[in-house]
Amino acid sequence: MGREYSDLQNSHPCFGGHKNNAGRIHLPVSPGCNIACKFCDRSINDVEERPGVTSKILKPEESIDILKKALEICPDIKVAGIAGPGDTLATDNAIKTFSIIKKEFPNLIKCMSTNGLLLNERAEEIIELGLDSLTVTVNAIDPEIEAKLNDYIIYHGKKIEGVEGAKILIHNQLEGIKKVAAAGITIKVNTVLVPEINGEHIEEVAKTVKAAGAKMYNVIPLIPQHKLKDCKAPACSDIEKAIWKASKHIEVFRHCQRCRADAVGVPGVSEFGDQIYQRRLRVKETFSHG
Repeated sequence: MGREYSDLQNSHPCFGGHKNNAGRIHLPVSPGCNIACKFCDRSINDVEERPGVTSKILKPEESIDILKKALEICPDIKVAGIAGPGDTLATDNAIKTFSIIKKEFPNLIKCMSTNGLLLNERAEEIIELGLDSLTVTVNAIDPEIEAKLNDYIIYHGKKIEGVEGAKILIHNQLEGIKKVAAAGITIKVNTVLVPEINGEHIEEVAKTVKAAGAKMYNVIPLIPQHKLKDCKAPACSDIEKAIWKASKHIEVFRHCQRCRADAVGVPGVSEFGDQIYQRRLRVKETFSHG
């Protein structure tokens, strides 16, 4: 079983540890994804500061040297996280990496993010790893709304589009959250706020994931791009309204930095990704889904 929620509040930047200058490193070991979010533009580049972006993809075994180097440069790092750039459960890379971390760096907090499509069926693997926290992105619990945010899923080798795919995704997310939360692992839920699509749905999402076992909720403002490039970015009033509605049911995190998949350092204070990952200016590459 992972660390208690109260411990994470003092040592994890996403659970309150930002007040104590707690640092984290994201290890970009997960290349592929199994859902096609309309707002997602996964990319390899050195310049963009947003989720889904990394300068390179690591192999699990490369994480040892990267972590040693990062801890020398930034001793404030307390969390080793994997947040992409693809989904962490779409391949075995994240599981293998956390197994290495568990053995080689037992004092580091282990944190993983996932879209949750395979969470229900891989929950036991996550529990056995002894993860301390898990973030699941749940953008809707109504399939009709989810289908407006996600074109399709790739599930057991099949491409399933629209509402049918959305139903599978939402079911697997909620059932997976229940299983992992019941094992004592702290769950945070992210929701990408697209006011014209799920703006009036936030309270229902927050209420539902809380009932499933989530401890914290994070509203992430849309970055207009990809197929939602013509949508407006949420105004401050949209974000505050969403946070207010969600906070009636669950604790809301308010300091999200929308980090890269290879971020290193104390959020909002220091960034050492250039040194750790030896970023250089290069031509932007874009992943295809699948």
